[in-house]
Amino acid sequence: MNLSFGEILIILVVALILFGPSKLPQLGRAAGETLYEFKKGMKQVMDDDSKQTKS
Repeated sequence: MNLSFGEILIILVVALILFGPSKLPQLGRAAGETLYEFKKGMKQVMDDDSKQTKS
């Protein structure tokens, strides 16, 4: 999913209108932590799968 700069800008403006400037840092932090945990979980699943196929 490739987003252009204009699309990202529109999303940020809508988020700013919906949540206000005081909530945006909290939302960004939560989104970043969620993405980090998701990637960590996916890596663990992939590692487990590769260990099972080697056995």
